[in-house]
Amino acid sequence: MTAGTLKDGEPHPSAVLALAWIRNQSPENLAIWQECFSSCAIEGNRIGEICGETLHRIMTGQPVSDRYVLGLAWFMYRENIFEDNHS
Repeated sequence: MTAGTLKDGEPHPSAVLALAWIRNQSPENLAIWQECFSSCAIEGNRIGEICGETLHRIMTGQPVSDRYVLGLAWFMYRENIFEDNHS
């Protein structure tokens, strides 16, 4: 195994940071995100379906893979629906 390869079960360092960033959002903002994702998911929007389920899993302490955490954090960060979203 090379230094640039993750060990089995080792999370990607960026995923750890992304998860911390998501968990650092206010409960009010997370509730708004859940509502937004749910509204989109009802219409069959894949981003709404995937991000909504990922956020639910994070908020309820269920396991989530790195790629789902990174995808959710990136989407939330890029959409910037709250002025202080980049903090």
